[in-house]
Amino acid sequence: MSEKEKITKAAGIVGASTLLSRIFGFARDIILAALFGAGLHSDAFIAAFRIPNLLRRLFAEGSLVIAFIPVFTQYIDQKENKEAFDLARSAMIVLFSILLVITILGIIFSPFIVKMIAFGFKDRIDQYELTVLLTRIMFPYSLLICLVALCMGILNTLGHFAAPAVAPVLLNIAMIVSVLLVSLVSSDMTVRIIGLSCGVIVGGILQLALQVPYLIRVGFTFFRKSVLIHPGLKKIGILMMPAVLGAGVYQINMLIGTFLASLLPTGSISYLYYADRLVQFPLGIFAMAVATAVLPSLSRHAANKDLKGLKNTFAYSLKLILFIMLPSIAGLIALSEPIISLLLERGKFDQYAVQMTSQALLYYCSGIWATAAVSIVVRVFYALNDSKTPVMAAVISILANIFASVIFMGPMKHGGLALATSIASTINLVILIYMLRRKLGALGWRNILFSTGKSFITSIIMGFIVWLTAIHIIPLGQGSHTTLFIFLLICMIAGLLSYTGLSFLFKSEELKYVAAILRKEQITT
Repeated sequence: MSEKEKITKAAGIVGASTLLSRIFGFARDIILAALFGAGLHSDAFIAAFRIPNLLRRLFAEGSLVIAFIPVFTQYIDQKENKEAFDLARSAMIVLFSILLVITILGIIFSPFIVKMIAFGFKDRIDQYELTVLLTRIMFPYSLLICLVALCMGILNTLGHFAAPAVAPVLLNIAMIVSVLLVSLVSSDMTVRIIGLSCGVIVGGILQLALQVPYLIRVGFTFFRKSVLIHPGLKKIGILMMPAVLGAGVYQINMLIGTFLASLLPTGSISYLYYADRLVQFPLGIFAMAVATAVLPSLSRHAANKDLKGLKNTFAYSLKLILFIMLPSIAGLIALSEPIISLLLERGKFDQYAVQMTSQALLYYCSGIWATAAVSIVVRVFYALNDSKTPVMAAVISILANIFASVIFMGPMKHGGLALATSIASTINLVILIYMLRRKLGALGWRNILFSTGKSFITSIIMGFIVWLTAIHIIPLGQGSHTTLFIFLLICMIAGLLSYTGLSFLFKSEELKYVAAILRKEQITT
């Protein structure tokens, strides 16, 4: 099996698992929107959940995995499995100890933390106190999910992608079950939102428990005598400390948006949250799937000093990620309002909330292609043990986000904050690509741009076809969620068929590999 096929297959496994998680995630959001709308309780929960979510992205899916996998891979490639597992055990002990202290401090200083991330709540005492309580309940999730991420890094390096990728499903199920059970016994909104927060902790425990049997299956044992501080930890630490900022720039920018949105009218945080959840659908299923699948390959090329192989893997991964993301963006733009209406417009989430969320979604769409591309580019730097460059780009991106947010939030409200996030992501990508070219020389940009250009043109045509289909049939489905779903499905099928057909006519290389994986055929390269 060629490396391109391996990456595409691994990305497909992760993407399919993530799709399942996103479906349950949307079910959770539908329930959240119906029960709480876009008001005080939902804003409080979203603001409180931002904190463990940020720590998850920074220390778990971001810097920890990016720093751990290259070092762990070196031991595995050198056939030193015992040393590799000793490193993993040592990392778990140190990580648990550090995060336990952070969790205790986070619970104690929750009032101060809430003032930092949702400054506008300080004048709304009830909302502020509720946010503090929810923050304290959910803070331990940070500890659980970081341990989960380390387990996922071990399994991914050893070629196991399905179980780690499906773990988030358990979080969403736990949250759904918790809030529904509490809603059966209480109509009090505060009690219900507390139940939802407790579900986050239950979900974290279930996610960690899922990894254990798979780790045992690959030969890992938790309780084995080994060095407490493994020499490899130093390498991980050197990579991880600056990687915290470099890998988590998108989440930091989202946190800035939450802080500034707390100064805007009630509901602004919720509009941004629900729009971001829709954006995270293609990002999580496609972009992060490819990024997760490609990191072990990039790390092996870097460890073996195979720069040609590294460049080829990077170029293919970037083309693949944009081949999938560009039509996804076109579809979201063409169908933004009907999609939001179908998913969220029920209960306390009204038509005005749909329009405000759609506005934020359109501005986010202008930059998610850059966010997706960054997820690949930044992993090349970390595979090369360069964590300084992503940090430098991240700092500039964050400063650009703050500057753009302050300018646009006045006239454009929450839409301006979404636009600022997109601008910052694009700036981050431009800087990273410029620095990568300086570091590695020619990267085959002519081929990348030619391939991406075809994807861009076909996505525009596809988006136009979807839009034309939508304006003729969507109005017929208004008033019924079932009918609207059927008509939206027709639009999506029209988009999928047109994009696939156009890609076939343009002889897209990426379509060739995706089709081969679906047919489970061998590709010769």
